[in-house]
Amino acid sequence: MPAKSKPRLSRGVLDMKFMQRTKVKVEKEADDEQSRALYSHEINQKMLNSTSNFVLESSYSICAGLIDGRLSFRGMNPELELLMEQELAEKQGNTRPEQPKEVSDQDMVKAFYANKAPTVTGSMSKKFNTKKDFKRKQVGEDSGNPHAKKRQHFKKPRSDDD
Repeated sequence: MPAKSKPRLSRGVLDMKFMQRTKVKVEKEADDEQSRALYSHEINQKMLNSTSNFVLESSYSICAGLIDGRLSFRGMNPELELLMEQELAEKQGNTRPEQPKEVSDQDMVKAFYANKAPTVTGSMSKKFNTKKDFKRKQVGEDSGNPHAKKRQHFKKPRSDDD
């Protein structure tokens, strides 16, 4: 004997203004039915009908990947935060082995200052220059260098008619 199916209201009726509460209730029932269908292999009838919110497991392997129960945020418990940082450092230290260095730190510093430092300091000094400093620098270059390019002005076009 097949289970009796509940008669369903049409979409047009549910869209009417006075049927909005019923529409919400019907949608909720449909969602519950879909979720039951998805988890039917995990949830049994005893779990559905029981009033208890607790599930008893015979093994504690489910708890293996959980975090500690005590937490602290924004310095509310500094000792606990220190312990958490130490545990995190230990975990990261175990997962990432130290790799040998191909270039020493001193060699890296020498290479940096040999290649990059002059350009970095020059660009930073440009950032803080004033207009006066910029004009003085341009005038100083023109007077100090006899082969400096003169500022080009607009030249009158030649007439080829002559």
